[in-house]
Amino acid sequence: MGTSMFCPAILRITGGLVSRSYFCWPSLVKVPTTRNMSQFPTVEISPPAALKGPINVPKKLLLGAGPATSSDRVLAAGALPLLGILHAESFQVMDEIKAGLQYVFQTKNELTLAISGTGHAGMEAAAVNILEPGDVILVCKKGIWGERMAEMAERMGADVRIADKTPGDAFTLAEIEEALKKHRPCVMFITQGESSTGVGQPVEGMGDLCHKYDCLLIVDTVASLGAMPLFTDKWGIDICYSGTQKVLNAPPSLAPITFSERAREKIANRKTKVGSFYFDMGFLGNYWGCDGGPRKYHHTGPISSYYQFREALAEMADEGLENSWKKHENIIAQFHDGLRKLGCELFVKNKEYRLPTITSIVLPSDVHWKDVTTYVMQKHKIEFAGGLGPTAGQIIRIGFMGSNACPEVLATGLAALEDAIKNARSQNAAKM
Repeated sequence: MGTSMFCPAILRITGGLVSRSYFCWPSLVKVPTTRNMSQFPTVEISPPAALKGPINVPKKLLLGAGPATSSDRVLAAGALPLLGILHAESFQVMDEIKAGLQYVFQTKNELTLAISGTGHAGMEAAAVNILEPGDVILVCKKGIWGERMAEMAERMGADVRIADKTPGDAFTLAEIEEALKKHRPCVMFITQGESSTGVGQPVEGMGDLCHKYDCLLIVDTVASLGAMPLFTDKWGIDICYSGTQKVLNAPPSLAPITFSERAREKIANRKTKVGSFYFDMGFLGNYWGCDGGPRKYHHTGPISSYYQFREALAEMADEGLENSWKKHENIIAQFHDGLRKLGCELFVKNKEYRLPTITSIVLPSDVHWKDVTTYVMQKHKIEFAGGLGPTAGQIIRIGFMGSNACPEVLATGLAALEDAIKNARSQNAAKM
């Protein structure tokens, strides 16, 4: 028998760099120095050859529809020591995330938290908590995210009504009121930042309209939170959710979400149980300290993702929401000017409806979108995205979000696009 040495590592972040030190002490537990392997059966599947060495991840500039590039501070936070999810220090990190979310959502809602999962988790949690079988939901569809919400609501047994809008256009308040009168829903869904089409939907006034017709309002802000003005309380939004990986610049992992008192009352008065244990806001609200009671275990939260998101929210707080809104507006205006000089067209014709994070671009007729996205990845290690949902095969989408919304990255992106267009035309000429 031998004495084992336990050597935990202490990691510290200094100036964005991670340093590691160790301390060791003899374990009180005696462990055998040798083991008779014959007592175990022989494995039938060998270790994969791909795992023989360390992972190799290339550095790329992410200018697609998300995720966006994270800062060194955010990435370094992922290397901090793990904590138990019920430790007081973990709760402190969660409380700081909640405070940061109340800031970016501009809300005093007590039920504000980050779901373990990406933006789709936020969408599904919003629907599964608020909808019961037979409930009428009005889905304002102008891209893929309306399609996704309709699909989720239908699976939950809701009575789904659709208000359609041509991709590239947005809804007016008059159109919303007409649909509310016609369908009389108890819930209405709309996307503020429709990333599949590049539409930035004006939301102010919709909460008042919905409440006028005894309806709750759900708003998807995955592609807009932090880049477009949003006032959850002031605008009467009842459920608002987002993602971490776009303007907020954290890795994809969590879905911020907030519920108004109206929404909480509907959940409390449900005739049926919430159809998902994992997304049940009764349990999650307790887990995040939103109900005033002792916190109880619900699931094992991704603590390293909590660290990173906490740091991302701290960076947003340091910058200030107003400055972030202005920054994105200015960069996207410069980008649009550059696109016109390259002979590109904007898919969203109405200037007031253009999303300040992800731009949908119609390339010159002699340039194929796939040639452009492939070339910039291979030549420049830059990601541009193709269309999605109703815009697939029609456009490319380029995003300047969070830390990427700066003059240096803008110049790099425009230069890569110009190079790709020239290359595509050169290739086309060579084939003639």
